[in-house]
Amino acid sequence: MVRPTRIALWLLVGAIGIAGAQPVQKKSSSAAPPAIQLRDFADSLSYALGMNIVQMVKEQNFPMRREVLIRALTDGFDSRPFAITEQDMVAVFQHFQQQKQQEEQAKQAAEAAKNRADGEKFLRDNAKRAGVKTTPSGLQYEVIQQGNGPKPSSPSATVKVHYRGMLLDGTEFDSSYKRGEPAEFQLDRVIKGWSEGVQLMNVGSKYKFYIPSDLAYGDRGAGNVIPPGAVLVFEVELLEAK
Repeated sequence: MVRPTRIALWLLVGAIGIAGAQPVQKKSSSAAPPAIQLRDFADSLSYALGMNIVQMVKEQNFPMRREVLIRALTDGFDSRPFAITEQDMVAVFQHFQQQKQQEEQAKQAAEAAKNRADGEKFLRDNAKRAGVKTTPSGLQYEVIQQGNGPKPSSPSATVKVHYRGMLLDGTEFDSSYKRGEPAEFQLDRVIKGWSEGVQLMNVGSKYKFYIPSDLAYGDRGAGNVIPPGAVLVFEVELLEAK
């Protein structure tokens, strides 16, 4: 099966690179065109392909000019020579991709810097609160309930826990409570701050951890869930340590 986005991309490739060609005169129109009548499947498919091109252009935020795009499509369908070669076309797309990557990296770096500054201020203030302890690594924790069971036997021990994870603004990004069952983790396969903190706990304990970015996901963040440079807050209840 041919993916629509793939079809649309091949229809579009000749258009983006023509942006540097001679401008095409734009016809002004104040009135909307009459509704199109799709007479058969070929009409429907043609219109669907056009819709897909528009959706892809908007989703990818291409800096395109409508008239030039239409000119490229017309040149292709009418078998006229394109204004650029296929090599030029590939180079244009590569340049666009590099620009997008640089923009995204700059945006992520700026967001990480802000989140780090906010997080460092929070941790400085939080360290002054009664009951909050800070380890040499910078991990902060407070004991909500102290158990008397065993501690995890090693940094690679498997533990069963209930937990919830939050950002500093209170946004909850994960919770075993909401899933209705505890989770099992091997401590050497989770973020450093989480692993260090759980090793401090006895079975039956409930702790609250404040994990600096460097002990969590750093400046890369984690998908669309955890921002770059974010301090994470976890409430963890240790049920078993194997």
